[in-house]
Amino acid sequence: MRIRPAVPAALTLCLLAALSASAADQAAGEKKSGVAVDAAVGTAPGKGVAAATMKTTAMIVAIDAAKRDVTLKRQDGKVIVIALSEDVRNFDQLKVGDKVHVEYGQALALELKKNGGGTPALTSGDAMKRSEPGQKPGGTATRQVAVLADVVAVDTKHKIVSLKGPGGNIVEMVVDDPEQLKNIKKGDQVQALYTEALAIKVEAASK
Repeated sequence: MRIRPAVPAALTLCLLAALSASAADQAAGEKKSGVAVDAAVGTAPGKGVAAATMKTTAMIVAIDAAKRDVTLKRQDGKVIVIALSEDVRNFDQLKVGDKVHVEYGQALALELKKNGGGTPALTSGDAMKRSEPGQKPGGTATRQVAVLADVVAVDTKHKIVSLKGPGGNIVEMVVDDPEQLKNIKKGDQVQALYTEALAIKVEAASK
């Protein structure tokens, strides 16, 4: 299941892609790009929680107002050009030397519902706040998605639990913990809550 941030694409997905290190670099613990990643996982009988937060900063080194292009320099020295659409409020407030701070977080909580009984369902909600007129571009956005799915099969040999969602689609979930796996049976249900949050702040250049 893919979930996209509920914020203007030009100021979110572009910034995240432009400012982030590659996934391979992050996995290897590279800090050259100035990306800080914090992750945590916790489990309890019938429950599991995973969360991760990414923070990064870059500096504006050039602005093409006619094309609405902004050139950013990452902390590792790499230069990236991104195009900001008309959705980005207060473009004229951007200045060379400004710093762009991005913080992106994801969290997933799973809870086993023994013996089921509920109706599979999916609900979601979005919240967004953009900068006020006259301020530097930026803002915050959050999204939550809740899913209740049926356990339709448990493959203990391969450690796979098959879940059937409200749309009838089947998703296979790998459960490595043998204590958790043996507690899951066909006919149970799994409640999942996915939360995504994004904050972008532009800091004025030092005088």
